[in-house]
Amino acid sequence: MSLSVGQQARWWGGGFITFLLILWLVNDALAPFILGAAFAYLLDPVADKLESWGMGRTWATVLISVIAMIVMILALVLVVPLIFRQVASLIETSPQFVASLLEFLTNKFPTLLEEDSSVRQALSSFEDTLRSKGIAVANTILASSLAAVSSVLTIFVSLVVAFYLLLDWDRMIAVVDSWMPRQHVVVIREIAHEIDTVLAGFVRGQMTVGAILGVFYAIALALVGLQFGVVVGLLAGALTFIPYVGSTVGGTVSIGLAVYQFWDDPIWIAVVAAIFIAGQIVEGNYLTPKLVGSSVGLHPVWLMFALYAFGSLIGFTGLLIAVPAAACIGVLGRFGIKNYHASNLYLGPEEDADGE
Repeated sequence: MSLSVGQQARWWGGGFITFLLILWLVNDALAPFILGAAFAYLLDPVADKLESWGMGRTWATVLISVIAMIVMILALVLVVPLIFRQVASLIETSPQFVASLLEFLTNKFPTLLEEDSSVRQALSSFEDTLRSKGIAVANTILASSLAAVSSVLTIFVSLVVAFYLLLDWDRMIAVVDSWMPRQHVVVIREIAHEIDTVLAGFVRGQMTVGAILGVFYAIALALVGLQFGVVVGLLAGALTFIPYVGSTVGGTVSIGLAVYQFWDDPIWIAVVAAIFIAGQIVEGNYLTPKLVGSSVGLHPVWLMFALYAFGSLIGFTGLLIAVPAAACIGVLGRFGIKNYHASNLYLGPEEDADGE
């Protein structure tokens, strides 16, 4: 018995809702599989390039996996402990920062911070909170972070999933394409190609831009001698994934730390500010246009909403799928608007257009 288009749409819609419900129910177990799929998607062009050079798919996948494993091990051994030490030190010394800020404001603006003023009371309360809770918070963060990083099972599953998906990526795409309804396959392929273009342009490009800027900021701030410069620089690079947020947060925190550390030698404050200005000039004029492009179709506000919404609904797994979901919704939305502009609902009945 053949089903009508409406019945098929209801079946597919029900299946999609069921799929989303299952994702929501098992979201805690999905993280390594989503990470593995993301790695495979991001590295597929590299495997294709190696194939074009005459290397077989299996050996290309093995080579990529070995290099990825080496990079991950080096990061865990060299970079992660440094980040943890600086984060712990930053939390432990936060009360000193607040106390110094309070002393500075008291000397410069005595009327603003009188004994009974709300500003002074708020700062004093914040300082007391940091002193009492800072070490506990630092220990909690370090314990949870170390547990996450040392989760051998999660890392192993992600790498295994990435290996097998990367190995069979082209075949899987062909199988999924064979499932598409033949009367709509051309349109579906066009939409899928546009989604892939958006994801490739934004995710791959923005991750590359963030990695370059993060390394640049971390090394430059460390060479300047800024306390916690490595953490702030890497954080600024990571937040570059959300346009304008990384540079704003990183620049504000870095300059604030520089003001505290180099108050008697303001030239270094200017150097820290110049580092972020230089980074923004390079990003805006070279990195983003070359690596990301200007027509990926992901507005910063839409991206931030997607991250917040999916993160609130599904937690960490939601953060992992927020950008792909935002890209898919954006492409489908533009496709719907394009068809709406060509429909009678927008243009009006043909007889009205002819003046009849």
